[in-house]
Amino acid sequence: MRNPKNKILETDYLIVGSGAVGMSFADVMLTETNASMIIVDRLSMPGGHWNMAYSFVTLHQPALYYGVSSTELSNGTKDEVGLNKGLYELASGARINAYFDEVMNHRFLPSGRVRYFPLCDYQGDGKFKSIITGECFEVRVNKKIVDATYLKTSIPATHTPGFHTAPDVKFVPINDLIRLSEPPSGYVIIGAGKTGIDACLWLLGHQVDPDNITWIMPRDSWFFNRVNNQPTEDFFEFSIGSLAAQFEAITASTSIADMFDRLEAANVLMRLDKNVRPAMFHGASITPQELEQLQRIKNIIRMGRVKNIEHDKIILNKGSIPTSPQTIHVDCSASGISNSEIVPVFKKNTITLQCVMAYQTVASAAFIAHIEAEYPDENKKNELCAVVPLPNHDTDWMKTLASNIRNKSVWNQYPDIRKWLYTNRLDGFSKLVANVLEDDKEKQAIFKRMHENIKPAMKKLQQYISDISEPINGKLLPIE
Repeated sequence: MRNPKNKILETDYLIVGSGAVGMSFADVMLTETNASMIIVDRLSMPGGHWNMAYSFVTLHQPALYYGVSSTELSNGTKDEVGLNKGLYELASGARINAYFDEVMNHRFLPSGRVRYFPLCDYQGDGKFKSIITGECFEVRVNKKIVDATYLKTSIPATHTPGFHTAPDVKFVPINDLIRLSEPPSGYVIIGAGKTGIDACLWLLGHQVDPDNITWIMPRDSWFFNRVNNQPTEDFFEFSIGSLAAQFEAITASTSIADMFDRLEAANVLMRLDKNVRPAMFHGASITPQELEQLQRIKNIIRMGRVKNIEHDKIILNKGSIPTSPQTIHVDCSASGISNSEIVPVFKKNTITLQCVMAYQTVASAAFIAHIEAEYPDENKKNELCAVVPLPNHDTDWMKTLASNIRNKSVWNQYPDIRKWLYTNRLDGFSKLVANVLEDDKEKQAIFKRMHENIKPAMKKLQQYISDISEPINGKLLPIE
């Protein structure tokens, strides 16, 4: 029996989450359909985790292809100073927050087809409750419930570490670095991912002596070279050229280790220390200048994860190191975006937003919305939206790449999808590839290298993947 206190609403799509992924999905639905939407979120403003990000956070991809499809985030300028100098700008967290607020209040809500319920707790089954007033709502959903929260993001500001700290230990999230009132005796950065990198670069940028920084690195990581991630013609040699080099490296390799060595030699991947083989890959990108700065830090602790921080020592899986109450310990151990379990994107009345393009969460959400708008058959939709797994271990790089190639191969068989990718700014590279002239010998030579190596590279990837795990999604990937 329905609770009589529930306020009844009706909509075509109920979108749970107003983060970047939910906003990107809603934007395409607003453009390509006449559907009505309700967006529900626990936070007070759209933008998801960006609302709680540390003040000096930035994107680690060009802002040119981030945000929602309809509205530019970047004005297309290149950074003229700093460690990203010469590359397309990286938007700050503050700028991204303002951007999503602008999209919501000046595009979505004025359309009359989007209703937004911030500060509401979604309770499942189309029901949600206001955190402020306690008012309860029940939504009659005509088409689909869209879960834009499945790609769970662990936030440094609210992250609960998996270890104990003694009462007198100075232990802070990265957000609090800007709030220090006096210099500590030293800094201990806990975590080797993007947040840990940001913390180290921020300290070095504020003239902290690298010898005063201890970096606890449970696993070294492979990084993308951001120079290869620039989606314009002036970087064609690097962006598309790196793809050709990538396929050549895989094809020529004789083992997984040899493949990574060749990818590094081709400037596709980078690592902090050439004497330490990385065991992690999260898809983070850095510039050679950033890598050079990070290499100034010599006190890197590779003794596993932190187990406890006591008054005078840090206990790790493989030993301990000294510390003191005068040292600041910075928690950068939040895991970022994860999807430990892959589920079908389309299942009956639910759409679960996940990556269908490698590392591109917002572009994936936009693409899923387009497929929802254009294709009625659920099986066809899931064929077109096969999930690309998010990487964690170093060898996950292979699974992510193979899945991404599989999707691109399938999409290329559909002229309407090729056209959509060409015109959608979030894709970044389809237009760059399609606009190459036939008489441009240098660019055509790069294409030739790609086409000659993509099939043997895919075959080699399948071989390596089968050597270490079960086939992706329970089946071998096509090599078209």
